[in-house]
Amino acid sequence: MAFRFEELKIWHISMDLSNDIDLLARTFPVEEKFSLSTQIKRAADSVVLNIAEGSTGQTKAVFKNFLSIALRSAIEVVAALFLARKRLYIQEEKFRLLYNEYDILCKMVTKLRSSI
Repeated sequence: MAFRFEELKIWHISMDLSNDIDLLARTFPVEEKFSLSTQIKRAADSVVLNIAEGSTGQTKAVFKNFLSIALRSAIEVVAALFLARKRLYIQEEKFRLLYNEYDILCKMVTKLRSSI
């Protein structure tokens, strides 16, 4: 593996979740195409990208900052999931599954950030 982020379990998990969010957003109503669909996808992608960018071997403080941004983006995804559920774009079971997976990811990011 050429890049440090490829070795991070949280990066792989965030990649999988970002893909899940992309697939989910494709099922939202067409009127959400430039609103909630785009917002939730960008937030999910932001988690992946900030973990990767922060792991470039800069200072520990810089990496911690990027992990903080990734964490905030993950929480943004969760908030968007609440909106999607409220608007009846997703069923409760799918909401719970993604909510729980993002909860685990947030805890992992927080733990990694604290360990640096």
